[in-house]
Amino acid sequence: MGNLIKVLTRDIDNNAGNFFLDFENAQPTEAERAVWEQVNEVLMEALAILDDLQSYNGAGEEIRQAIQNPSEDQVQERAWAAVVPLVGKLKKFYEFSLRLEGSLHGLLKALTSARCSPTQHLEQEQALARQFAEILHFTLRFDELKMTNPAIQNDFSYYRRTLNRMRINNVAAEEENEVNNELANRMSLFYANATPMLKTLSDATTKFVSDNTDLPIENTTDCLCTMASVCKVMLETPEYRSRFASEDTVSFCLRVMVGVIILYDYVHPAGAFVKSSKIEMKGCIKVLKDQPQSSVEGLLNALR
Repeated sequence: MGNLIKVLTRDIDNNAGNFFLDFENAQPTEAERAVWEQVNEVLMEALAILDDLQSYNGAGEEIRQAIQNPSEDQVQERAWAAVVPLVGKLKKFYEFSLRLEGSLHGLLKALTSARCSPTQHLEQEQALARQFAEILHFTLRFDELKMTNPAIQNDFSYYRRTLNRMRINNVAAEEENEVNNELANRMSLFYANATPMLKTLSDATTKFVSDNTDLPIENTTDCLCTMASVCKVMLETPEYRSRFASEDTVSFCLRVMVGVIILYDYVHPAGAFVKSSKIEMKGCIKVLKDQPQSSVEGLLNALR
């Protein structure tokens, strides 16, 4: 039957087409391989990034002790020693967001080119569609973890305050070579956002559209709304949902659906939440609300 199956729905007039995408098993064709390999290098690192973020405990206690005992050098040194390697991790996360942005541009260029329609691209280039989905899944998972971990901003704020104080007192800090003032400013803007990875992807998608003026904006927005429709159909149709080999694919589809809706909202001039939107928002919201509340609360918040 193949990995990509046409699904007839009542919403056919409002959607370019609904498909069952094999997010679990799609493999690249020779035509896809060059782009797929470039993106795969970045995605290979994504799991390690999530693991590092999930295990990020922060230096809250050391920082509290340092603030309460400002004149005790040993306490200050202990806090600084605890924070510096954590800031190294935060730098790694930020730099990964830039690499992810580059991968997204490569995928969008492949999936929205004028050689065929966005729907045909998704049908013929399933492995690239899967990678696009994996980037969205990573993005929302990263932001869910970041939003529930206040230590990230607390650690970075303490690092910047301490570095500024050392600079004023003419104290040399080797660590500044790792994160100089300019980079610290950019990282600060990144982490100040409630959903930094999603903001990065949204800005990257908008930039892709503005940089490629020869490409109709509909090529990009139709690709996004078709992907949202694909996920909705798979989640609400027991026959297709039962094909998932893992229950984790359900949460994967939910995150991908929400991610493409938000990207569509950023890119489309009218947004995703107007009556004329090609995304059937009521159906997507219903699919989300049909899941256990604890598993979709963050996704609903992202849409809000």
